[in-house]
Amino acid sequence: MSNFWKGRKVLVTGHTGFKGSWLSVWLHSLGAEVTGYALAPAHEASLFARCEGESWMKSVISDIRDYPALARTVREAQPEVVIHMAAQPLVRHSYRAPVHTYEVNVMGTVHVLEAVREAALDGASIRAVLNVTTDKCYENREWPWGYRENDALGGYDPYSNSKACSELVTSAYRSSYFNPAHYERHGVGVATARAGNVIGGGDLSEDRLLPDCVRALQGNQKLRIRSPYATRPWQHVLEPLHGYILLAQKLVERGPAGAGAWNFGPDEESVRNVEWVAAKVGELWGNPSFHERDDQAHPHEAADLKLDSSKARRELGWRPRWKVERALEKTIEWFQELAKGTPAKALCLRQIDEYGRDG
Repeated sequence: MSNFWKGRKVLVTGHTGFKGSWLSVWLHSLGAEVTGYALAPAHEASLFARCEGESWMKSVISDIRDYPALARTVREAQPEVVIHMAAQPLVRHSYRAPVHTYEVNVMGTVHVLEAVREAALDGASIRAVLNVTTDKCYENREWPWGYRENDALGGYDPYSNSKACSELVTSAYRSSYFNPAHYERHGVGVATARAGNVIGGGDLSEDRLLPDCVRALQGNQKLRIRSPYATRPWQHVLEPLHGYILLAQKLVERGPAGAGAWNFGPDEESVRNVEWVAAKVGELWGNPSFHERDDQAHPHEAADLKLDSSKARRELGWRPRWKVERALEKTIEWFQELAKGTPAKALCLRQIDEYGRDG
């Protein structure tokens, strides 16, 4: 990455969320001029608030569904790179609020791409658009092998399906307005990135295993875990973010070569079931008996899911650096160090540095 990001203007939607906060901190540390567009943080103790993001980046608090506000922000920010992360990201919430989920995840994507299209027509300097979706966008057949970028899209629940729709929207805009075959006319590379089940310090989301574990442990409570045998491709949040940064750079430098869909998943040995992860968290925290199984019926969630990231390895030189054990160790370390008084942004920067040195 070297000096590529120094002084480069980047617009990040969803910057007040967990992944968006980590990405904004990382890009800022690389010298980028970061503008964020998102709703206000969901919690007073959110990672964005703890990192005092308002003091070192331009933060626009608005709704991705508000097209005029978004288009105005794109024009004013004049980004060279747009990374779209704003989303309704929770499977269980999507069952309760499907209309909201589709409005945010599908029309939000339309709004971002349309704002970019209009700005490009006016001569804007946008060179790269990266839409971050999810590993759950695939038609999950519970295969024992990883999904590849050319496998069928689908999605059982409203969240997963809305992200598949977001992929299709991006594909249509790429074909219609940012076709790689006519790159010399528009100069914009458009890609999507698929990852999932990221963990890391500062995540306060509801209905996610690691935040639920941390809340239970901090409150000295018993946690009932659902779907204990469901397997997931667990990875530290820095893993896919590193992939997004590499991919965005490739889109700027080589345009058509970076266009399309990309998987960023962990190695096979980091695919573990929910109960194993909970047990490991308890061991690292020093309270191994804090959880028990929840055998009640819950809305459907995929039992088995993993990605084939051969394309990213081959064409971007990206590879996972932290196996699941180290990812969990760094996550618990982050929360415990925060409790001791270490500033959140300093913790993020320390772990970003450690991740870089492990490369």
